[in-house]
Amino acid sequence: MPPGNAIRDAIAAPRTMPLLGIYDMYSASLAARYYDGFFVSGFGFAASHYGLPDIGFIAWPDILAFTERLRAAFPGHHLLVDIDDGFGDPEVACHVVRRLERAGASGVILEDQKRPRRCGHVDGKLILPLDEYLEKLNRVLDSRQELVVVARTDATEEAEIMRRAAALAETAADVVLVDGVRSVESIHKIRSVVGTKPLLFNQIAGGKSPRLSLSELAELGVDVAIYSTPCLFAAHHAIDSALAELRKTDGRLPDPELTETIGVGEATELLTKNISRHQPTRLPLAT
Repeated sequence: MPPGNAIRDAIAAPRTMPLLGIYDMYSASLAARYYDGFFVSGFGFAASHYGLPDIGFIAWPDILAFTERLRAAFPGHHLLVDIDDGFGDPEVACHVVRRLERAGASGVILEDQKRPRRCGHVDGKLILPLDEYLEKLNRVLDSRQELVVVARTDATEEAEIMRRAAALAETAADVVLVDGVRSVESIHKIRSVVGTKPLLFNQIAGGKSPRLSLSELAELGVDVAIYSTPCLFAAHHAIDSALAELRKTDGRLPDPELTETIGVGEATELLTKNISRHQPTRLPLAT
């Protein structure tokens, strides 16, 4: 089954489907132990690939190459890719979407921000006129084959949020996302406005949205939950703690057999699984 159809079927299931934000191949290798869907977060990719904030530095060939590596290592996982504003005008957006679909992406998120863009959970966002965004969105929709397209608005004023959410729900987009939702009450209102169209909710630690469980989101009628940065922020904390301890001990590494630290054996075992996923399962020889 094409990746787009596979994630479309998963979204239609009677639950809230989680997609975990990963920022490199190692974090994806760990996330694959627990979840069957990844979110290629713009925040995480900008931080890991460039060491820069999520304000528009990402070049589409870089995120395409990352998607190709992910699909090669995780042939059965859902891959939802953040393409920000489509990296420019509609022609570029359509080209990127076609390339990502050929690379094995399951879906993309296209936002209505204009440059200079911002992370969806910070202040100072600027948005395109609705007609201009809808033109770009509809051209992207026409350019895809099976790929799932999430239409995202970054509007912040309630009346404008509802106006745009309703307009996005009327398009052929597969899913609607209002980023930076600030309350459960707002989720109720957005759910009502978009009707039967699948709804996506974005959670990021320290962001503007409430922290909700998958069960709570399901009760609110949310179909997909993306977790933008759990791996990135966990790595930030763990690396900082480990290096502080290394400095404290005058450079003596901890013993993996006596502590909860990771050694070369466990790391190699984790990474070897990215090879074995492509190897056919062989039945034991008859005796």
